[in-house]
Amino acid sequence: MSSTGNGGGRARRTGAAGGAAARARLRRGAHPAAPQSSAAPQPVGRRRDTADAPRPAPPAPTPAAPDPGAPPGLRSRPARPFPGGPSDAAHGLGAPPEGSLLDLLKVAIAILDTAGRVVLWSPAAEELLGWPNELLVGRRIDDLIPDQEQVARIRAAIQDTLRHGRWAGNAELRDRNGVPVAVDARVSLLVDGDGTPFLQVNMAEAAAVRAVERDLAVRDALFEQSPLGIAIMDTDLRYTAVNQTLAEMNGVALADHVGRTTGETLPERAADEITAIQRQVLATGEPVIDVTLASPVTARSGYRSISYSRMTDRSGRVLGISGTVMDVTERYRAVAKVEHARRRLSLLNEFGSRVGDLLDASRIAQELASSVVPRLTDHSAVILLQAVAHGDDLPRHGHDRRTSLLQLGTASVQDGPEVEVMLRRGARITFAEDSACGRVLRTGVPELLSGADQLDDVTYSGDPKMQAAHDLGVHSMLVVPLRARGIVIGLLLVSRAGYREGFDRDDLAFTVELADRAGSSLDNARLYARERTAALTLQRTLLPQQVPQPTGVEVAYRYVPGSSGTEVGGDWFDVIPLPGDRTALVVGDVMGHGLRAAATMGRLRTAVRVLAALDLPPDVLLRHVHELADDLAQGPDEALLATCVYAVFDPGTAKLTVAKAGHIPPVLVVPGGEDGEPTRTGGPLPGGVGRILDLPSGAPLGVGGVPFESVELKIPEGSLLALCTDGLVESRDKDLDVGLGRLVTVLQDPHASIQAACEAVLDTMEQGREPDDVALLLARLGHGQAGTPTAGWTLPAEPTAVSRARRLVRSTLAEWNIEELTDTAELLVSELVTNAVRYASAPIGVRLTLGETLLVEISDPLPDPPRERHAAEADEGGRGLELVRRLALRWGARAEGIGKVVWFEQALPGNEPDEL
Repeated sequence: MSSTGNGGGRARRTGAAGGAAARARLRRGAHPAAPQSSAAPQPVGRRRDTADAPRPAPPAPTPAAPDPGAPPGLRSRPARPFPGGPSDAAHGLGAPPEGSLLDLLKVAIAILDTAGRVVLWSPAAEELLGWPNELLVGRRIDDLIPDQEQVARIRAAIQDTLRHGRWAGNAELRDRNGVPVAVDARVSLLVDGDGTPFLQVNMAEAAAVRAVERDLAVRDALFEQSPLGIAIMDTDLRYTAVNQTLAEMNGVALADHVGRTTGETLPERAADEITAIQRQVLATGEPVIDVTLASPVTARSGYRSISYSRMTDRSGRVLGISGTVMDVTERYRAVAKVEHARRRLSLLNEFGSRVGDLLDASRIAQELASSVVPRLTDHSAVILLQAVAHGDDLPRHGHDRRTSLLQLGTASVQDGPEVEVMLRRGARITFAEDSACGRVLRTGVPELLSGADQLDDVTYSGDPKMQAAHDLGVHSMLVVPLRARGIVIGLLLVSRAGYREGFDRDDLAFTVELADRAGSSLDNARLYARERTAALTLQRTLLPQQVPQPTGVEVAYRYVPGSSGTEVGGDWFDVIPLPGDRTALVVGDVMGHGLRAAATMGRLRTAVRVLAALDLPPDVLLRHVHELADDLAQGPDEALLATCVYAVFDPGTAKLTVAKAGHIPPVLVVPGGEDGEPTRTGGPLPGGVGRILDLPSGAPLGVGGVPFESVELKIPEGSLLALCTDGLVESRDKDLDVGLGRLVTVLQDPHASIQAACEAVLDTMEQGREPDDVALLLARLGHGQAGTPTAGWTLPAEPTAVSRARRLVRSTLAEWNIEELTDTAELLVSELVTNAVRYASAPIGVRLTLGETLLVEISDPLPDPPRERHAAEADEGGRGLELVRRLALRWGARAEGIGKVVWFEQALPGNEPDEL
């Protein structure tokens, strides 16, 4: 007996320990995936040798009040994921899969007789309440319920079951330690073969039942009521379950999904990509999240975001994959709209940067046409008023069919004869007044055209360009005005062809914005062209219109305007014939740019020409120009600042007199030592040895403080003199000496002609130079025409010099066979020599030169020029210069050395003034 009792005691201790462990896990909230083999106690088997042993009375349970501070449901296990997919029910006979629903709920079974005595007590019941069957079989169930109110409810439930055959409800039992356990119970009436009734009680922990019910409710809510499409697929990627949302997205009934693959339910193009993603997830186990795809053409076409993950059970066995599908059409379109707006804003910015520094209407038109192809359109054309293209004033009247339009910008996504017909650059555009182009030109209201009927109305009926557009498949077109200050200055035509969507109102609004920006740039280009034309016209008007070719000098010149638009420079050059076959060569540069600099240049050039007519020495002329600086300034607040070089060449004496005011020094190339005659006018340049003339720099005109000095040089015949402005030899990164050295190198080489030498010099200009005007003046200096008769004498400053001068003149003119000029020449020479003898004390020079006229020059050492005065009737003298003025063709005086030269010219017989 004692052994039986001990054995039963061990069994009871084991069961109690197992139940306590189970309850402890529930109290700790053990994870549902914990292995059951280690967590669940082993059921205590009832030994047959102890079945008849007296059963000790169960100890009085000690009710343990629950901790009021403990959270509700502390004993219940956390909810387990819902095992989806029919594959869970497809296991064959044998060991059940781990973690099944029965293991989760642990349904306890007890058999009672009609009196409430325990007949059978299952191991799950032992685990649930901790009571072994040895202590309960044969006892009333009331012994487990210390609460009399609960006992009354249990008895009522037994009676209700006996009457109706079943009962269901909740109850609270006490485990072996007296801890209350809430259970969900089902009582059924059973009758054995002898007709004896029994009661089968199925119990499960209420918290676990509630958790399963909650999980099922959540599953139903997520699966059936979710706005997301949900799909469960097996390892063959066949649908095992889908919700109604996904069925509606796919346009396929729920029943038609089950057992089929994605490729059997969706169109091929969409299914191939999705199936590839499903296979990847199933093979690798790496989830794919939020992949956006275009949905197939179904009842709810648009864009879908798909996510897939692999499903495994608690043992790690792959069950299949689960997927969610979300309709992101609105989100995608919103993002696409934002991206669309961003791209268009980028296009506007890009176009602005491309034309921001352009001031040529044709280039702006081409940039506008190119910028919208292919991002906005397939074909584009920019049509401008001829006034805009040529920089003229805008018309003040309305546009009609006589308005001259030019197609200056074209672009297309393709080439071909049709494109050439429709988009021929530079073509003159005509239109009917009631056409789309005519209406937009008149009203400035853009138009959106679509369809063949409207497209035929773009220009005029039968226009070959529109026929070419039809051949190209154009189906939508925008005709948008290009406006500036409220005036329509042109049209922008964009068109789409083929399968591309037609234009909409957003496209029209964007194109109008782009056209408005382009219109401002085009109008700026028109104003620029007009101002540049005006500036260049003024500048060219102020420059020499005809450059003379004086005796003994061959001249070539080039003038290159700067590339800075209306900012024309103040560079100029001039060739001024002087008496005695002498020639003045001038190059100057007014500091600054613009119309005011050009106007100042014109005034300065005029002043130099006027002073040159007085036959002043170069240094004296520059000093007089400097004294006029205040009157020649560009404005009252701006002082004159200009540089100039002034050279006078006398072919008779082969002397060059040069002075400069802060200007670039001239370059002189002396012919080499080859034998033979020097080259004459029009011949090739043989080259030679070049050098930069070392001259006193002088201060720029308008600065002062530095005296101007002249340098006189003896020039070999055939020498080449080069005068230029700084725009030719200066650059941003090199010294002035580098440019001058390059100029010398070029001029030292032989050239076919002096004109070819000019071109060779211009070809050496660097691309990186400042955008400044360039003035270049080349002069080949000779010794006059071959065989020109010249005679000269030096006479003492004595009274006898007058008669001697008359005899020399008479004999020389007789020798030259122009005796007709003798009387007048003798009279004028005697008057001038008499004046020189009267005031001078040094020798007097007399020189005659026979050219196109007879030139007579009288020189003396006195610097003061003669002054003509009007003698009264009673005066005995004072009429000499008046006679010279009346009888000579021209006369004048010039400084030479420390003295002066008074000269006059007489026309040769047959070349009197009335025949000139």
